[in-house]
Amino acid sequence: MLKIVVCVKAVPDPKEAHKIKIDPATKILTRSDVPFVLNLVDKNAMEAALQLKEQLDAHITILSMGPPPADNIVKECLALGADQGFLLSDRAFGGADAYATAYTLAKGIEKIGPYDVVLCGMASSDGSTEWVGPEMATFLKIPVVTRVNEIVEYDGEWWKVKAGLENGYRLVRVKLPAVFTVTRDLNTPRSLTFSGIIKARKKEITQWGIDELAVPEESAGQKGSPTIISNLATIDSKRTVEIITGTREEKAEQLVQKLADTGLI
Repeated sequence: MLKIVVCVKAVPDPKEAHKIKIDPATKILTRSDVPFVLNLVDKNAMEAALQLKEQLDAHITILSMGPPPADNIVKECLALGADQGFLLSDRAFGGADAYATAYTLAKGIEKIGPYDVVLCGMASSDGSTEWVGPEMATFLKIPVVTRVNEIVEYDGEWWKVKAGLENGYRLVRVKLPAVFTVTRDLNTPRSLTFSGIIKARKKEITQWGIDELAVPEESAGQKGSPTIISNLATIDSKRTVEIITGTREEKAEQLVQKLADTGLI
């Protein structure tokens, strides 16, 4: 049986992003007033796992790190068809940068047990570092392929994948176990179904904290994050608007003149 771990992240709803604030003391984003949603490209990682399960004998485990409300994101993945879910949640994990996040997730994967494939989105919408996947693979001491947009061959212990580059792609053959970070070009994620939601009610979510993972406190969360934020501030963006009046011809003439005056044409 192919054992797949899908790492997903609960991110602030982009529609409510204006409610995110900055703690002036810790320089950490406060998101308590913003509802969580499943990170967009993690949906593609989830869809890839579901398609593999439909074609192979596979078992899907969901792993996420976040505050207790993030369990709704794990439940969503269980409703889509995952078999079991784990949430790494502890105040000690708060304020983690990409390095500390990758370390904690890797410890979670090791505790879950044997695995063949680890899938995750190439980046999160609230961080976009693209570092967590590769760093997680480094901690697990396994290969990683980033920006995967097609799984070409997936039968056996050697997989072949197509991964994006700036001006093309690379075709990579890699031996499992391995980590794959995926792009939105990989597939089209499916929607939740009523039957899936009903079935998910019978599936339990296991929550682990720092004690269950046996992670040193100095290696987790903000304490274990080597990234130093010297300053963080919001930018007040304002635009000036001028209404041009007159006939259509007069408006066109004024617009062309103004564009010329500013050097745009």
